[in-house]
Amino acid sequence: MMKERAPRNRTLTVLEEEKSELMRQTVHLTAPCTVDAIGGKLIHGDSLSCLEFLPKQFIDLLIVDPPYNLSKKFGENTFAGMDAGAYELWLENWIGKISGCVKKTGAIYVCCDWQSSKSVQTVLEKHFIVRSRITWEREKGRGAKANWKNCAEDIWFCTASEDYYFNVDAVKLKRKVLAPYRDDAGDPKDWQETVEGNYRLTHPSNLWTDISIPFWSMPENTDHPTQKSEKLVAKMILASSRPGDFVFDPFFGSGTTCVVAKKLKRTFSGIEREPEYCQMAVKRLQRAETNDAIQGYHDGAFWERNSLADQNQVKTASNVAGSTGLCNAPRRQQRANSI
Repeated sequence: MMKERAPRNRTLTVLEEEKSELMRQTVHLTAPCTVDAIGGKLIHGDSLSCLEFLPKQFIDLLIVDPPYNLSKKFGENTFAGMDAGAYELWLENWIGKISGCVKKTGAIYVCCDWQSSKSVQTVLEKHFIVRSRITWEREKGRGAKANWKNCAEDIWFCTASEDYYFNVDAVKLKRKVLAPYRDDAGDPKDWQETVEGNYRLTHPSNLWTDISIPFWSMPENTDHPTQKSEKLVAKMILASSRPGDFVFDPFFGSGTTCVVAKKLKRTFSGIEREPEYCQMAVKRLQRAETNDAIQGYHDGAFWERNSLADQNQVKTASNVAGSTGLCNAPRRQQRANSI
């Protein structure tokens, strides 16, 4: 039974008549495969079974959002929470297998909640070099009367060796300057003065507070219960891969990792066992053919949360300025030229 949506609800819907054709665009693995056989394709199957068929050392960037150690229903199946020791064994079962698929220059990001974070770190340290724990504020969650409201999750950043790629300039944050400083000549100091406002590009830290989880008014939203936002995944992809690199997600869910990789001109693949999530992912990939926008990422920078109006203003100002040849001129220069 298809859910009835409110008129302004932009959540992706898969129609009954689309399902068979969408599933035909996925692939199944029953024997060892080549990189070319899975590049740009989604694998329908169980990750623990499929991993043994993957090529060795082909992944430049591994992004994983596995089931957290909680009892939760995913499609027709339920992941059952377990004690920490058993969860570590489950993690080891697939991390141990996929570690051989990552290039020696590869990077790894693994998502988790605070309760499973220790187990994830313990297993990752056996196979990779753990470099940082990113904490992102998802700004959603039920209130608690006897505890602190849980509105943050962890992402462990690792590399396969000391030889790895990291592009900090690709993931800078664009923030409004509230108290701008000027040098002795009166020029902006470490910030930009433009027609659309005053902004500063800042280096990113391992505390991410600029990302919302997908919700009903966003076109990227799906009915997947633990969907990550495209903006979140874009940070990992831009920081730790180059165009053309192979990005892989062994639990791709509704396809966010693969969709963002496609939008950012990376090669991609991943595994998902639930047919309804595979269908969502294929349909999202089709949409990405004609729309490569990533909400919250614009003009080569990541914007603060709730800044969509400012981003639209910048787009409008850039279009107007571009038509008059003033696109990159500072505010004072633009005023002089307009006079």
